[in-house]
Amino acid sequence: MKFFCIAAARPNFMKIAPIVAALEGRGLETTLVHTGQHYDEVMSGVFFEELGLRQPDHHLEVGSGPHSYQTGRVMEAFEHLLATNHRTGDPAVVITVGDVNSTLACSIVGAKSGLFVAHVEAGLRSRDWTMPEEVNRVVADRVSDFLFAPSADAVDNLRAEGYRTDQIHLVGNVMVDTLLANRERAMNRPIMDELGLTVGGYALVTLHRPSNVDHGPTLRSLIASLEELSERIPVVFPVHPRTRQRLADHGIETTLRLLEPTGYLDSICLQANATMALTDSGGIQEETTALGVPCLTLRENTERPVTVTHGTNKVVGTEPATIRRAWREILAHPPTAGRPELWDGRASERIADILAGALDIPRLRPTDLV
Repeated sequence: MKFFCIAAARPNFMKIAPIVAALEGRGLETTLVHTGQHYDEVMSGVFFEELGLRQPDHHLEVGSGPHSYQTGRVMEAFEHLLATNHRTGDPAVVITVGDVNSTLACSIVGAKSGLFVAHVEAGLRSRDWTMPEEVNRVVADRVSDFLFAPSADAVDNLRAEGYRTDQIHLVGNVMVDTLLANRERAMNRPIMDELGLTVGGYALVTLHRPSNVDHGPTLRSLIASLEELSERIPVVFPVHPRTRQRLADHGIETTLRLLEPTGYLDSICLQANATMALTDSGGIQEETTALGVPCLTLRENTERPVTVTHGTNKVVGTEPATIRRAWREILAHPPTAGRPELWDGRASERIADILAGALDIPRLRPTDLV
């Protein structure tokens, strides 16, 4: 059994690294495929070095572009890779993670090629069909044989949608595996001293979702809300390349402390030492929950409600008055830390155990959902 492990964009590398390590630790053959959805050093290359992830066996070099264009290019390139690097009829599993375009593309190609497909982070649902990620994750689940859920609410979603119980596996959160394995290294990074920050003495901001940064009035309003917070405590803002371009496009100037995108270890260090994080990132919702740091999600919904019910996250939307009330509450009464079930650093081990024990299984794809 060969395992094609797909990595594509910044959030994927933290998810795929422990899975590759767990599979190889059991003597299983892995082929690491980087689609190139994120392709530069800041958004991609630094993660391989920091996470100890070997260089990809294959790099598809698809680059950026509109959703349909990028998805199509990944499908074409990955289908060609399978045709030239895998013998028809040999058992193999395509392992996809998260909800980016490459997750959708490689899941579909794997299913059409007659391979097993495993989706890590299965069952997450925002129920917001304006989010491209929602389409990606729902379709990826639909064509997958193995559905590895990070939390009990994700399991409930899959059961409600009619997936069979033998497909669904509650394994925990692989991002937490990577965080816990690297936390000590992250805390020893010099970035706090370099930026002149003190523990618990600043807020951390990240923004990148199109719904927040592409619409000028929304982005301008969010920046104004964050500047109001900066009158109380320093606000540091590692700026995604897309967001930096949109700030320029909309002519928005700010007094916030703008940083270049940070690597993984520096990101964890900044999260762990912050008074709070304000973000539209799904990954940071999870990481701050694991770290016990208050988080305000600048969106109208979340596909990770467990970070609200069992963690330190609160979904506050984008209205300035609501955001203001929320950060004032955190400054006055920080929430109690909590961590969901199985977010213990062993999710990738559970995934590898399940896959290693499934070498002779029949096709599992759900041709008849109830």
